[in-house]
Amino acid sequence: MADGGGEPERQDLVVHSEHTTYVLGHSGLRGERQHLANHLSRFDTTVSRVTSWNCLRWFTERVLMSDIAVIGLGAMGRPIARNLLRAGYDVVVWNRSDRPADELVAAGARRAASVAEAMHSPVVFSVLADDRAVAETFIDSGVLAQAPGGTVHVNLATVSAGLARRAGAAHAEHGVGYVAAPVFGRVPVAEAGALNILAAGEQGLIDRVQPLFDVIGSRTWRLGDRPEQANIVKILGNYLIACAIQSLGEAVSLAEGAGVDSGQFVELLTSTLFPGAVYAGYGSMIAERRYQPPGFTTVLGRKDLHLALDAANDHNISLPIGELLRTVFDQAIADGRGADDWAVIAEQQPR
Repeated sequence: MADGGGEPERQDLVVHSEHTTYVLGHSGLRGERQHLANHLSRFDTTVSRVTSWNCLRWFTERVLMSDIAVIGLGAMGRPIARNLLRAGYDVVVWNRSDRPADELVAAGARRAASVAEAMHSPVVFSVLADDRAVAETFIDSGVLAQAPGGTVHVNLATVSAGLARRAGAAHAEHGVGYVAAPVFGRVPVAEAGALNILAAGEQGLIDRVQPLFDVIGSRTWRLGDRPEQANIVKILGNYLIACAIQSLGEAVSLAEGAGVDSGQFVELLTSTLFPGAVYAGYGSMIAERRYQPPGFTTVLGRKDLHLALDAANDHNISLPIGELLRTVFDQAIADGRGADDWAVIAEQQPR
């Protein structure tokens, strides 16, 4: 346009922000549009930050934690590793014997040559039998000193409160995170990815591994900041199951002595007074005298009973039923029933 007293040239106001270009029309309302432009820039910055956070979270969950190690491939470790594989994680496995690892390698897992190699994964799950196995594998072996800083070890084993405290201190000394996460649920529950996970430890560490817990479990119970808190709850749960098995054995023995059909007796009890998996599952095993294959052996049951008695002693608490159960378990094992399901302690009652 020629110079003079005519209308000024009308130009679109264009705002360039980090991810978006906004065209706000011509400059006739420039002040108002500049105000709007400032708001849009702030909005775009907020969107950018949210997007970046979501990307970071996705990256953390699916890239940084895509390499998960599972150490100990027994009856529970195998389905846990398999479910992580199915969820798309890169799973590294290690076991003392090769055969359980072979089937998982065939399904897509990678075999670690040693525990030390497995500990180079960002998150390590271990599913070992007892205090001794955990101590030998992690605390006394020197592998924690070789683990990269920031590694998180999630111990799913049922161990003593004392071992949990010792493990927590040893991991902290080497900059390795430690979460206690024993589970409730037998092998079929593990196969279904429906375990109840009892978690304790630093809450930030539990937050970090929660996406993995969501794969293997139906619910995570956060029980405190000290790892031993999860192990105490697990020990008490197993103690109550042992008490239920003992009382069921006594009741079934008396019912049979009176000529009552034991199967019908258990069905009546579990349909009315005592619904739930413990009474129904163990009651039917006792009524049918079905103790193989074991979901949890008598030897492991005695181990957990002793953990409960030791914990009670530490807190100056008496467990009279526990002392009775000690005798019952010892006798069952002496009778050669150590490899049977721990429901077999019911056979210590005359039937």
